[in-house]
Parts: sequence; C-alpha cells; structure tokens
Amino acid sequence: MTVSTVSRALSGSPLISKATTEAVLKTAERLNYSPNKLASALKSGKTFIVGVIVPSVEAHYFASIIHSIEAGLKDHGYRIILFQTKESMDNEIKGVKTLLEAQVDGIMASMALETDDVSHFNEIINQNKPLVLFDRINRPINVPTITLNDYQAGYLATAHLINIGYRKIAFITTLHQVKIFRERLKGYKAAMLAHKLTVVDEHVILGGLSIEDGRLGAVRLMQSIEIPDAIIAADDFTALGVLKELKKIGKTPPEVGVIGFADEGFSEHITPGLSTIDQHPSKMGTICAEMFLKMIGQKNVYQDIEHIVMEPTVIERLSTMRI
Repeated sequence: MTVSTVSRALSGSPLISKATTEAVLKTAERLNYSPNKLASALKSGKTFIVGVIVPSVEAHYFASIIHSIEAGLKDHGYRIILFQTKESMDNEIKGVKTLLEAQVDGIMASMALETDDVSHFNEIINQNKPLVLFDRINRPINVPTITLNDYQAGYLATAHLINIGYRKIAFITTLHQVKIFRERLKGYKAAMLAHKLTVVDEHVILGGLSIEDGRLGAVRLMQSIEIPDAIIAADDFTALGVLKELKKIGKTPPEVGVIGFADEGFSEHITPGLSTIDQHPSKMGTICAEMFLKMIGQKNVYQDIEHIVMEPTVIERLSTMRI
C-alpha cells in the first residue's frame, strides 16, 4: 500500500475504498497513530483553522454568532480559535497578531467599542487571507461585511413604543462613536420626528453599556424636569439595569416602557419580560461562514466583495405591553 493511499484513507478521501479505509484506520488505532497537523499544514499551506474575534464571549448575542460560524464551517473541516477583546482596541490588535502567528486561514471579527483605527487589519489583507467583518464596523475598510440595518432597528424600537401610546421617549446609549450605536440613535430621532414628537436633550443619555450604566441612566432620567414615559436602551444589558432601577423606585412597566437590543438569553426570563430588537445572530453567523468559504475558494479572496445588510425585527414582551 502506497504512502499516498494511506494518507488519503486517513483523511477520509472518497477515492479510497471502504475496505481499504477501514484497514488503514484499524492499523492506525493499533499503532496509536495520530496525524501530524503541523506537517500537513506546511505541505498544503492550510491549517483549516479560522480565527474569530469578538468583544465578549459572555454575551448571548456573540455566543450565538460563534455557534453558527462553527456549525457552518465544521462540515468543511474547519475549526475556530476565539479571541475576546473586552472592548479594547489594544486587545484587538494583539488578537490579530496572535491569530496570524497561529497561521489561521482567515479571520472573522466584530470590532471593539474603542476601535477607531483599522490599520491592524491590513496585514490579513496583505497576506491574501479572508477577513470578514460582522456586526460592528467602526471605520470603513474594503472587505466583506455582514451587518444589521441599525438605523431601522432604532426606528423600529421607537415606532413600537409610539404605536403603543408612549410619547416622551428617552434613549440610553454609549458615548463611543461606534457606527451601529450612532445609527440606532439616528433611527430613534427620525422616528420621533416622523411622528411629530420632540426629542428632549436631557432624554438622550451618553455613557456606557452595562447593567450599572442602565441603572445610572434611569436615575438621571427619573430626576429630569420632564420625566420620560418610555426608555430605549442600546443593548439588553443596559435595559436590564433600567428595569432594576425602575423596580426599585416603583415605576415598573407598563408605567414606563422599556426596550433593548439583541435578545440576550435572560431577556425573556426576567420579570417583566424584556421587549427587544432581534438582530438574528444565528443567521449572521451562518452568513459569515458561507462568505468565508466562498472567499477561501478564490485565488484572490477579495475579487468579489459583498456587503450584506440584515433587517431587524421587534420582539414584544411585557416591558412594553399596555394591557
């Protein structure tokens, strides 16, 4: 039996008969053989490993994207390495460097809140390795992207509250100039204008995105001259902080409506259930995997650059229901 036949049998090649493959596998098991992945990678030029960079692995939203990416690549022999930035651009730069040193075949990334320079991504492009950006793209870069229509998301959240009967609507978001959050704020303002409602300056809170930031934002809003009757939070964690503070002062929904973004794992299980904008993370992850596989199959991976924009939907729960 030749070396090439054994190699093909071990890799599960359909060119080798079932009987031969079984014989090779039995012999390999008896000899306690394991393939040398590094040698295979050096020979083929591929490691069949893809790097995935996300701001947080704790958020259900990003976890769902990662799960779908992994599922979409698995049947094609790819595995993933995760790198978490914790919203730091320095960590993001280190992540790109670390993954390239690990000889990954490509990288998928969602930018950190702090990222205001994208030059660290250029080395991926220079090596002609696929770079796919998803969800957050803080600065323009000529690579394939999968994003949400965040303007429409902000508009939908606001229109949902208005249609129920809320009129004095506030918005808590990050002070970082990240595109997705800027667009959500623009959508909110556009919906207010379209319905001939006034955006009160002190009703727009720029701070952080966390449970504590939501709580502090709610404190400020409930102490404002004109108290809002509904609050939009730029993510579900911030919305959870808002709900906790409203409960503390006895102004729980539907007296004050609350809606968030991302449909985190806790959102439907808290009391009241949190209305939110579904950003369809599983679909986003699937598209990321498909885009990578398309790129890796091309001689010039950037010959056909796509920019896919997904549409959001509202998930209504008790936090905005006026029964």
